Order: sequence, then structure tokens, then C-alpha cells
Amino acid sequence: MSAPAAVHTSAVGDQARIALDVSGLTVDIRTPSGVLRAVDGVSFVAVRGETLALLGESGCGKSMTAQAVVGLLEPIADITSGSVVLGEVDLVSASAKTRRTLAATELAIVFQDALTALNPVYTVGTQLGESFRIHRGLSAKEAKVEAISLMRRVGIPEPESRVDSYPHQFSGGMRQRLLIAMAVALSPSVLLADEPTTALDVTVQAQIMTLLKGLRTEHDMAVVLITHDLALVSEEADRVAVMYAGTVVETGRVAEVFADPRHPYTKGLLDSVPVGVTRGHDLKSIGGTPPDLKSVPTGCVYQDRCPLVSQICIDTRPPLTAVGPDRFAACHFSDDVATMEETSHA
Repeated sequence: MSAPAAVHTSAVGDQARIALDVSGLTVDIRTPSGVLRAVDGVSFVAVRGETLALLGESGCGKSMTAQAVVGLLEPIADITSGSVVLGEVDLVSASAKTRRTLAATELAIVFQDALTALNPVYTVGTQLGESFRIHRGLSAKEAKVEAISLMRRVGIPEPESRVDSYPHQFSGGMRQRLLIAMAVALSPSVLLADEPTTALDVTVQAQIMTLLKGLRTEHDMAVVLITHDLALVSEEADRVAVMYAGTVVETGRVAEVFADPRHPYTKGLLDSVPVGVTRGHDLKSIGGTPPDLKSVPTGCVYQDRCPLVSQICIDTRPPLTAVGPDRFAACHFSDDVATMEETSHA
């Protein structure tokens, strides 16, 4: 069952600063056992100069949402409804030619696995210069000069001597910098970063996020950060959209959502953070598991794990509803979340 039409959150921030407006995005996957709904009525906006985090457990639909936005869905997946407005262009109804034109120039993505995202048989200089050759008509020599400049901007040492190297000759952190350089080469208005610090050590993670923040300011970009890392969201994001079972269950400014969660799932995530835990005490966790996409409940998607579940939760899917200025939550009992029982222990 699809979620009811949600309150659209494009009122967030200055309308003129909104670079990406996703509304009611729904993605279905065709499988031998039937059609699965991987993304169900997702809505959010990305504002220039800010970072929006899509937060949730693995399998909640974060990456599928990003792939749908940039048009990289597998052949077995389809956008069945909704809109993805970039500037003034709806990418869902746009032609393939328009999408190709906007790729890199207005919308770019950084993947989490840099080694597979980079082509192993081409030098990094060739790959970095490709956007300049395709979109700006530069010669190979001119594109190489731009590639060196990009490498320098993202902190690759000795770019003149390393521009002809191959991806495997760089460390994981350096490869991630190269991916980011490719993504921002033509100063896009929106950058999607899908788990950009996965498998990197803490020091390199901090460097990558500092780089992204600097480039966001330099290019006045809107950054959509896809992650399951609560600490990363707390430190790096301005706003957050919490996802569960393919839907957005809460959204708002990070400081407000983390200080006063209005959805039981958000509170459960925050309660699971081991703060002030002493040796020998149990860690808190959310009991149960997310629903199988083959059998998502017809009512609230979180009902099987929620301490506040009631008959209305079983019968009716709660829409995203305003719970404060620029705050939305999909819960029938959002006013009771602050006082609900703690999440169960592992």
C-alpha cells in the first residue's frame, strides 16, 4: 500500500535557493516473485549551500532513491510516480538527451566504492578530463590541464606527475578524492554523496568531509549525503530526512530532530548510540528487523517494532505531517515520542 500524499516540504528554506525538489518519488523493482516497492512516495528538497542527509539502516531505500534521482536505476527498476525537479527541469519526464546534458553540469554523484567507480584501464587524467571534452569541447591536451588543476584542488599531491597514473596506484582516500574531483569538475548545482567515507579510516573520513564542505561553499552546491552514520550527520549535515522501509518518516533541521525526535524510529536510532555506557551493561537497540519489501505493512511501516503501536497504526499509513516549523513526521503519535518507553535491549 502506498503512503498517503505527504505534506510537501519544499517550503523549507528560501525557495530561490532550492536546487533539487523531489516529490512523491516511487520506485518499483520487478522480480521473479513479483513487483517490490523499494521507494515509496519519498519527498525532500536540497538547498544550495546546505547538506541534506538521507539517514537510515541498510536497505531502507537511500541509495535506490539516489540512483533514481540521477537516472542510474537498473533495467529491472522503474520510477512509477513522482517528480525530480532539478532547477526547472523534471528529470522523470525529461528526455535521455536532456538528462545527459545535465549530468555533471548540474547533477553529479559520488559513489562509495571508488575502486569500482573508476575505470581501471584508463589513467585518472583521462577520466577527469572526460567531462571537459564532452561538455566543453576541449582537446585532450586542454582537458589534461584541467584534470591537473582538479587534482590539485582536491588535495592530490604532485598532480603533474600523477595525472598519467591508474586508479590502483592511489590509496583509498586518494581515489575518493578523485571521484569527488570528477563529480565537481563542471560545478554542478547538486552533488549526491552515497556513503562517501565508507571503508576509510577516521582521519581520512574527516579529510573527505572537510573537502566536500569546502567544495560545497566554493561552488554554492546543494549536497545530499547518504549515510547510516549518526555522528557524521550530526557533524556535517544541516537538515536530515530519516528513511525507513522506502519512506521518509521524519525530516527537519538536524539539531532539532536529534534533540527532539518526533518519530519512534528516529528516537530508537538515537537511543542506540552508546553514550555513557559502562562495562557490563547491555547496549540499547531497536528490537526486531525492518519489514521484507514483499510484505510491507499496509498501515505504518514501523508498526512491528514500535512501542507506541495502536490499531490506527495497523489500519492507516500516517502521512508526513507538520510537527513544527520546517519539521515533519509520519507518526500518529508524534507528540508522545519524547515520553515513550526506551528501545529494547539487544
